[in-house]
Amino acid sequence: MKQAERGILSAYDLKKPANKIAYAAMSLVIAAMVVSMLYPIAAAFFNGVKANVEVNTFPPRFLPKEWHWDNYVTGWKYIDLTLYLRNTIYIFLGNMVATVLVLGLASFSLSRLNWPYRKAAYYFFLATLFIPPTTYIIPNFINLKDLGLMDTFWAFWLPAGANAFFLLLLKSFFDSLNQELFESARIDGASELRCFFQLAFPLSVPIFATLAIFVFSNAWNEWFWPSMVLGGEHYPLSTAIKRFVIDARRLDTNIRFAILTMVMIPPIFVFLIFQRYIVRGLHLGGVKG
Repeated sequence: MKQAERGILSAYDLKKPANKIAYAAMSLVIAAMVVSMLYPIAAAFFNGVKANVEVNTFPPRFLPKEWHWDNYVTGWKYIDLTLYLRNTIYIFLGNMVATVLVLGLASFSLSRLNWPYRKAAYYFFLATLFIPPTTYIIPNFINLKDLGLMDTFWAFWLPAGANAFFLLLLKSFFDSLNQELFESARIDGASELRCFFQLAFPLSVPIFATLAIFVFSNAWNEWFWPSMVLGGEHYPLSTAIKRFVIDARRLDTNIRFAILTMVMIPPIFVFLIFQRYIVRGLHLGGVKG
């Protein structure tokens, strides 16, 4: 018979009045946090199906009197979401390639290869974490302009290969992998590249899936940097929303909410898909017979 997994408090602990009160208080706090996170999403959705006059009335109503689903059709036609969504996906895919190839190989070399001044390089990358990211904006802008990469997706892809946080995170994960796997592969004549792509990378799917969430979130939410280095046709979704929806002067409020609601849906599904994948792959690692 399968035993039930123990939670925070056992059945015996819950018999105590003090533990019952603490458990109830903790449940209320969690419920309040869930409501505070779901309320903005629900409010944006309901405002997106209201008439514009109803959205601007005071005191505001949570539920609409009449459901205007055509607001979403109007919002879809107002801005070319397909174009900007495609640009966002291009940025995400290019950043993931840079993360896997550049940062993956660099972190693997820091973790598994012995080369001169390896520790010095590690501490150098660690020290860069203390530098505010905003200080990189002007140097990166000048470098990309000198290279002639303005208004191209390379303005996103190249800096993605210089993320020190991802590099050290991957190195820590590679350090936890079983060294015997790589020693056996080297004895059989495998090169370091083969060890990475056939051993380290398959075992590192959970950490790369975790990084994919961060990379996608950055590509989806970043609007300031694209507004500096990209033109209108290459804007990602967040920059287009900022320029053409939020800053628009002659756009009804209900249409704004309808567009924002459509923009919020994809990252929620992406997070849920990757979360399942991460949990399913957490058992990877170690020597398998």
